[in-house]
Amino acid sequence: MSLFISDRVLVPIDFSEISLEALDETISFLENSAQIYVIYVLTPLLPTEPGVIWEKVNNETRKKNVEQVFQKRYPKSLSNNLHFEVKVGNASAVIIDYAKSHQIDLIVIASHGNKGLTRFLLGSVAEKVIRFAKCPVLVWRSRENQK
Repeated sequence: MSLFISDRVLVPIDFSEISLEALDETISFLENSAQIYVIYVLTPLLPTEPGVIWEKVNNETRKKNVEQVFQKRYPKSLSNNLHFEVKVGNASAVIIDYAKSHQIDLIVIASHGNKGLTRFLLGSVAEKVIRFAKCPVLVWRSRENQK
């Protein structure tokens, strides 16, 4: 395996500035955008949520909204063969399963750099992906979080 030459690279995003920065850098680094797979994971809807009860929100409408936001941010990317998918589920599990099923060679994942109680309560998607992914994982951190 020779990284970044003909490999499949997965970039999970959450539309935070750091995750979009990781995607932008990956796109600029790789010449062939067909090698880049982008995934956004929606949390599952609870049956008790008002939008679900009133039948105003469902997973399909949520997916379409995310796709529209992505197309506004990266209008040329879809025409340049960039692979974008929206999934529903536990973020770390979905990312790991997606990487395995699409034979991903490298995952570039952003880390928000949460520490202490915040990290303990929220968990770290990046940490779980690093721990359980079967391929190499490159963690993208903002310059502010590197100090």
